[in-house]
Amino acid sequence: MKNIIKIISSLIIVLVVFSCSDEFLTNEPQGQFSSSGLATEEGVDGILIGAYKMLSGTGLDGQAPWENDVQNWVFGGIASDDAYKGTDAGDQPEQSFIEAYDFQAFNNHITNKWRGLFKGIARANDALNTLKKVEQISDEKRNRIIGEARFLRGFFHMEARKMWRNPPYISDEVFDINDVESTKVPNDIEIWPLIEADFQDAINRLPEVQNQIGRPTKWAAMAFLAKAKMYQGWDANGNPNSAKLQEAKQLLDQIVNSNRFSLVDKFEDNFLVATRNNRESIFEIQYAINSANDQASNQGVGLAHPYTDPWGCCGFYQASQNLVNAYKTNSEGLPLLDSFNDSDVTWQTEFTGPLDPRLDHTLGRPGILFKDFKIHGTDFIRDLSYAGPYSSKKHVSEAAGFGVGGWGNLTANNYRIMRYSMILLWLAEAEVEIGSLERARELVNTIRRRAANPAGFVPKAIQGSNRNDYTIVPGQPAANYKISTYNSPWADKNTARKAVRFETRLEFAMEGHRFFDLQRWGVSAEVLNAYLNVEKTKRVYLSNAVFTKGKNEFYPIPIQAIDRSLKDGVPTLKQDPAY
Repeated sequence: MKNIIKIISSLIIVLVVFSCSDEFLTNEPQGQFSSSGLATEEGVDGILIGAYKMLSGTGLDGQAPWENDVQNWVFGGIASDDAYKGTDAGDQPEQSFIEAYDFQAFNNHITNKWRGLFKGIARANDALNTLKKVEQISDEKRNRIIGEARFLRGFFHMEARKMWRNPPYISDEVFDINDVESTKVPNDIEIWPLIEADFQDAINRLPEVQNQIGRPTKWAAMAFLAKAKMYQGWDANGNPNSAKLQEAKQLLDQIVNSNRFSLVDKFEDNFLVATRNNRESIFEIQYAINSANDQASNQGVGLAHPYTDPWGCCGFYQASQNLVNAYKTNSEGLPLLDSFNDSDVTWQTEFTGPLDPRLDHTLGRPGILFKDFKIHGTDFIRDLSYAGPYSSKKHVSEAAGFGVGGWGNLTANNYRIMRYSMILLWLAEAEVEIGSLERARELVNTIRRRAANPAGFVPKAIQGSNRNDYTIVPGQPAANYKISTYNSPWADKNTARKAVRFETRLEFAMEGHRFFDLQRWGVSAEVLNAYLNVEKTKRVYLSNAVFTKGKNEFYPIPIQAIDRSLKDGVPTLKQDPAY
């Protein structure tokens, strides 16, 4: 089995069995089959696959996939300085409130994100509890199932802890699929230690290599444990937590020193169907599609495609002018760390200044070839006056992967949620704070050398007589790409920190991480209010938007979850005091 997600359809009965019973903290149970009937090796593996299904953002009744998409283009993208909601003013107004930092506990997107994550937690716990009843199973497989279930449980809880300041932690010890009261636990403790324990146990149990692509390895669990520690690496005011950063650094060094992973030669290979699960990949959200079935596809980003053919829908998730400007470089090919937003990269006329080549793999802009479809134009945009001329690009498949299923926007383009470049830049962050500035510089330069590979540049294309026709100009890049390494030693910690964080944005822009990176660094208010002060002069609908420090770093707990957490007439969940 090459891809565990591909077999979900064959286990549909398992998913149906639990579709009504495990949306705890949100839905009352409406009846289910006894889990004892699934207390077999095959049954528990099916339940576990049901937990994997929740990674895709689907599997939740009454919810649109983009409301629970693990790629976080809403909560991590349009809530940041990377992107606008896009499309037009009237479509998906819940996202408009999120974009303007008007976070409300009744916002349906926030509610369904909660529901989806806790349903994933429920399925992981059900797999663990059902496994306890299974007698005919090898010790090796029992150990592996426990490791995978705890990895998934840690993953879903970590996503919740990124979203909310004080979510609850639900363990298999308290979870009872037949008792909705069992999950009504208070959110009165810090859950990071419990998340770390899940990933540590997964490290101890999982193999270094899995036979089936899509299942986590020991290295994936180690990477996510390091990520959990990096998210505790700074306090709310941006002061470093040296102990947590040291713990993360030890794990990151171990991954690097294993020599199991390396950067692929071309940056774009992290965003194509044809180059999934490559040597840079540590853990990917697996998607699958064929001519008859797109239920395991990347449905969560279906809306975030250009408005023109061959997609035709729906123009969401447009890159911001601020992000485009961040890819400007100076005459030496280095980023403009402080002055990048002083002037705009133009689009009405060709911009001839030097640019980081990652720009045109990250977003679509007028005049530049959009993957291998056609030259990007304003016809890609639903409402040019509303959200500008730029599109999102990384998650869009290449032409060979388009149109296989019923809706062409749904593809098998995996989401590389954990890749080696993240390990290198997290390690650079840790080195800046507690280690060697020179090692941090070399780690950043490793990333930049890959970006500078001319074989990976977007080529120049000339428009043909037909809108969809173009001709590649051999050997000529699409723009004035100029990128170089930092060749002077880093002697100042503040400058080094700024350079590493800027590189993190350039490398991972439009991948749903930016809002949460600003959150963990403790700089959200500073960065996002500076962004808004400029953007409100370009985007009228942001004229009253303000990011409130101490509040908007996290989302409010859904009022529906609080209302349905009643136990003995009292809600067990307490709202974030900031709301």
